[in-house]
Amino acid sequence: MLQTRRIRKTWTSRPTIEGAGVRLRRAFGFHEVPRLDPFLLLDDFRSNDPGGYVAGFPWHPHRGIETITYVLRGTVEHGDSMKNRGVIGAGDVQWMTAGSGIIHQEMPQGDPEGFMEGFQLWANLPAALKMMVPRYREVKRRDIPEIAADGGARVRVICGRVGGVEGPVRDVVIDPEYCDVTVPPRSEFVHPTNRGHTVFCYVFEGEGLFGGGKDAASDGTLVLFEDGDAFTARTEDRAVRFLLVSGRPLGEPVAWHGPIVMNTPEELETAFEEYRRGTFVR
Repeated sequence: MLQTRRIRKTWTSRPTIEGAGVRLRRAFGFHEVPRLDPFLLLDDFRSNDPGGYVAGFPWHPHRGIETITYVLRGTVEHGDSMKNRGVIGAGDVQWMTAGSGIIHQEMPQGDPEGFMEGFQLWANLPAALKMMVPRYREVKRRDIPEIAADGGARVRVICGRVGGVEGPVRDVVIDPEYCDVTVPPRSEFVHPTNRGHTVFCYVFEGEGLFGGGKDAASDGTLVLFEDGDAFTARTEDRAVRFLLVSGRPLGEPVAWHGPIVMNTPEELETAFEEYRRGTFVR
């Protein structure tokens, strides 16, 4: 019999400002390390005020991590030091492996009504792959399968496997799952999970009951789970929509400053010195 993952902790995302003045909500970040290992950060950048996001994230470096951007409304224009250029729109995903070093920019634009909605997740890389060759993957909405799961839930499978359907992002070292799940009213969604993996969900519409708990989690709530074999979400009179994310913990030391995440302070110092000297990109 599958052991349901119980809730370990819940908390609400917090307002913050990043980039050139982008107002967003941070679900977790530096202060939660290593609680969500191998994940480092999740930002919720939903807004109907262009003044709060159009300044964007001008050119900046990354090393040692992967950044995963998922857009619900509006667009994000990307450019980087590998000469990648592209625009992701509603339903699209950008999965960028910074590896040994990349310099990029992300510039959001709202939809015709001025709405910009999406999320950015940071996943850590293990020490053995911190300096891997960078890579960039742009996944369009049409290439992300959406399935009807048992219990009536609708699941967009970006990475991982649900009901025998595999998402388009594969060959990622932390063996992650990343899904956009909608559970209708008075329904239940059950999904097997790998024991030992970190599992969390982030609610961004409606409200639901998770892990067999009796207290509903609503918009802007992150739910972190204990170990177990299965994730469960249940609804009463309202539907719920959330990101469901899991991955294999690295169990390694984290040295993190700004956009660069390494294993030791010395490696951080080297990275910033290389950036100052113009030798950051290999």
